Amino acid sequence: MNLQKKVVLSLGSNIGNRLENIETCIQLVHQRIGLVLRVSQLFETPSWGFESDAFYNCAVLIHTSFSAEKILRKITAIEKEMGRTRKKDAGYEARIIDIDIITLEEQIITTENVTIPHTQMQHRKFVLLPFQDLKWEWQHPILNKSIPELIQTCEDKSDCKIVASLTAPAMNCNVNQINYIAIEGNIGAGKTTLATKISEDFNAKLVLERFADNPFLPKFYKDQNRYAFPLEMSFLADRYQQLADDLSQFDLFADFVVADYHIFKSLIFAKVTLQEDEFRLYKTLFDIIYKEMPKPDLYVYLYQNTERLLKNIKKRGRSYEQEIPAEYLDKINQGYLDYIKTQTDLNVLVIDVSDFDFVKRQEDYITILQAIQEKLDC
Repeated sequence: MNLQKKVVLSLGSNIGNRLENIETCIQLVHQRIGLVLRVSQLFETPSWGFESDAFYNCAVLIHTSFSAEKILRKITAIEKEMGRTRKKDAGYEARIIDIDIITLEEQIITTENVTIPHTQMQHRKFVLLPFQDLKWEWQHPILNKSIPELIQTCEDKSDCKIVASLTAPAMNCNVNQINYIAIEGNIGAGKTTLATKISEDFNAKLVLERFADNPFLPKFYKDQNRYAFPLEMSFLADRYQQLADDLSQFDLFADFVVADYHIFKSLIFAKVTLQEDEFRLYKTLFDIIYKEMPKPDLYVYLYQNTERLLKNIKKRGRSYEQEIPAEYLDKINQGYLDYIKTQTDLNVLVIDVSDFDFVKRQEDYITILQAIQEKLDC
């Protein structure tokens, strides 16, 4: 199930420096609500429903994990920050910025505060023309019409003209300029969540570790000495097979590969869990396999302190993980850090995410993307 949903917002301004207002708003939406994937061209349109100066309007297509109600709250906060105060029952008025939710996928949502799709979108060229410019195939779930069909039947005869081109902030993050990114981290660090978000936002093939299918994992947490070796061997075999299959050929419809693990994690965990003689045997087999595996173009390690890891583990509620001791997590973390220090030929980025919540706080996610971009630019 996707974390992200596609949402179209309509932006408008007819007070002050209209272009600057729109550009500022796009950045704030990107930082607070969701990754701005596409931005329409900028249209100048007459005021609609009242006499005032002409508006600058555009549409943005974003990816977000937030609900419609939460998007609305964040929109209101952005408008307030930019100097607008919404007045109840005030009718149409000039405004420094106006942000409306037009669509959320093809969902129909009706609550006390939100109605989606926007009830007036089919009557407004300043919404439909920028929407069409996003080049996103969408059909109105109630009217059963595409955007071009809605434009054809729209009775709004306003003169809407293109006045400028705008750039989506996401275009400044070129994670798809490389072939293979590995997201790593301790148990509960958020590597799967981050890898999934990046894959959805940047059209990447997603490779997720298949830990849930391992029959030895619950047994290991109950009796580590007995089940450590079969667990680590089964993980190694499965990781090798999965990565060999997924990295041998790229998906024709994906730009790059993002994985929530790198096969070297097998050796890190094995060193912590296995007895000395078991580890020697394991490492002999691992070294043979490791030579054949493709190395990631970028290796991202998400560091989280042990206290935060334990909270995350408890929150996600996997029964077999609930008794993991802090000492075990400390050893795993140290194993990763020791490995990173020795990898002089691996492009490594370490990000401390102990105070981050890149699911609930879009700005934290943007900070991570910026750190990745800066590393790629080095």
